[in-house]
Amino acid sequence: MKTAFVTGATAGIGAATVRALHSGGWRVIATGRRTERLTALAEELDGSVLPLTLDITDAGALAALPESLPEGWREIDLLVNNAGLAIGQAPAQEAQLADWEATIAVNVLGTMRLIHAVLPGMVARRRGRIITVGSVAADYPYPGGNAYAASKGFEHVLMANLKADLIGTGVHSTIISPGLVGDTEFSDVRFGGDAERAAAVYADLDHLTPGDVAEAIAWVAARPDHVNINHLELMPNCQAPGPLVFRR
Repeated sequence: MKTAFVTGATAGIGAATVRALHSGGWRVIATGRRTERLTALAEELDGSVLPLTLDITDAGALAALPESLPEGWREIDLLVNNAGLAIGQAPAQEAQLADWEATIAVNVLGTMRLIHAVLPGMVARRRGRIITVGSVAADYPYPGGNAYAASKGFEHVLMANLKADLIGTGVHSTIISPGLVGDTEFSDVRFGGDAERAAAVYADLDHLTPGDVAEAIAWVAARPDHVNINHLELMPNCQAPGPLVFRR
């Protein structure tokens, strides 16, 4: 049985991905900061999920992977970089620097450090897939996107360059860019826990669900070895890139 490592697995896309991969025959290392949620997920999926409490901003913990994992779980066949966040939606000139730094700590440094820790083992075994959950924000700028969109742009370019570096190694590299996804904690975090404001983002919209993105991740993970999906973008049918804006 192949082993997957999923970050941000305590809710939303991460938890849905653990369930989708489990249904597809994977055993999964489910990581996140909220131990009780990971434990409940492991109990729900009956034995083939290893809950691992992990803070994606803890550089030491990431550097210690995969050697710090239990015996039998160290050969990671699939890494899903799902953990990510955005804090604040103010225009750049009004944004708090601490919000930008917190966003970059997770989306850029966390993703980069985890790949750096896991990739050498994949190359040595000549097999593996790295899937990073990006965002359409990397390609379609919008007011207030600033550091979040830039961090997703970093992920997009990093994954494309991995593809160039990994030719001939047997390791695959994919960026999946969702549009508007509801039923997650993303907007709750972005708006500082203001549940009413967060809910208003998705009101009356037939948005993507975490399950939609998880199915895409599981599909990519199930491709035969000779196939690499470079970039997969998905949006709800109610969303499209906006027109150019003019202001007089």
